[in-house]
Amino acid sequence: MAERERVMRMSVEQPLWRALTGYRVLTLVYAIGLFISAYDEVARPWVAIAYFAVLTVWTLATLPRVANAANCTRRFLAVDLTIALAGILLTRLAETPARIDAGAPTLPSIWTAGAVLAFAIKGGWRWAAFASTLVAAANLIHRSGVPTRDTVHMVLLVWIASIAIGYVVEVARASERTLARALEIEAATRERERLARDIHDSVLQVLAMVQRRGAVIGGEAAELGRMAGEQEVALRTLVSGGLVPVPRVSEDAAHGAVVRTVEVPDDSTGPVDLRALLAPYAGAMVNLAEPGAPVPLAPAAARELAAAVGAALDNVRKHAGEHARAWILVEDEPDEVIVTVRDDGPGIPEGRLAQAEGEGRLGVALSIRGRLRDLGGSAELISVPGQGTEVELKVPKDSSASRGKAEQR
Repeated sequence: MAERERVMRMSVEQPLWRALTGYRVLTLVYAIGLFISAYDEVARPWVAIAYFAVLTVWTLATLPRVANAANCTRRFLAVDLTIALAGILLTRLAETPARIDAGAPTLPSIWTAGAVLAFAIKGGWRWAAFASTLVAAANLIHRSGVPTRDTVHMVLLVWIASIAIGYVVEVARASERTLARALEIEAATRERERLARDIHDSVLQVLAMVQRRGAVIGGEAAELGRMAGEQEVALRTLVSGGLVPVPRVSEDAAHGAVVRTVEVPDDSTGPVDLRALLAPYAGAMVNLAEPGAPVPLAPAAARELAAAVGAALDNVRKHAGEHARAWILVEDEPDEVIVTVRDDGPGIPEGRLAQAEGEGRLGVALSIRGRLRDLGGSAELISVPGQGTEVELKVPKDSSASRGKAEQR
């Protein structure tokens, strides 16, 4: 069955692109109007006419380029700013020195601000600062190093406004990502609740009934009832806290934060939630205590850690008996993940582990300590005869150096 997909678009940035499109057209008309009004005073009008012809064609032809962030590439921004800077410098060829000294506007006039604002919307305040600084330098060259008060005002206005807009865009993008994540968590929570209701009304009730009837009948049915009870506990744990949210990614930055449901392959290289891998171990005799939030680990590290937990539980069943209880505690620390497996069995006599390794029984040495060692972690075993056994597994979160070793196992 094809997976249903729901796309939610949230954008504060997109209206800025629409406003920039209109700004470029209006300022083009304004710059041409200024030239026409002072046509008789321009020393070389043919220079201005040639420049405005290029500027008009460029502005109209590139309107789709400033429609969204995806179309507004770095190459386009570079060419667009070059045309604006060229217009500022060509003003010295078109105008007389007297008009320049009197404060005559440059050929592109305030159209130049549109090129700078495109940098701001696309790349944030740092890009805006870079572009506006180049415009300021071009104006200083145009004024021979002695800018008029109007020139200083315009340069400062463009510089401050572009940086402010760039900063606002960065904040808006961060807010959209946060909102997209919040919507993702909300959707995952609703789906979890729906599944919990459906499972509770069907599967869990059937397992509970099998457990009760098996205990009453006895014999082989009692064993079947016990197994059903373990599966009921495991399923309840999975439903209540172990479900992994439906994977989603943000796409199409031009339209803001877009949350899209995606299929994640089994060999995904993204972090996985350790809780989902440990949930199947929970049962009637195994209690799992985990954080309320996901415990992300690299896939290889998570699989190896879960396998080490499974090996520890196998030892509990083998050496402490089928009726021994075990507890799994997951702790998500800032730099590492700690998983503790504790049981109420008879414990391990002193020197028994060394003796087992000498006899070639390497369950603890390889299945547990070996796995953790390859991940850059550690495994500590504490056992007091008559008081059970505790295995503490530690894995560093930044285990990039050891992931390669784990994946080669």
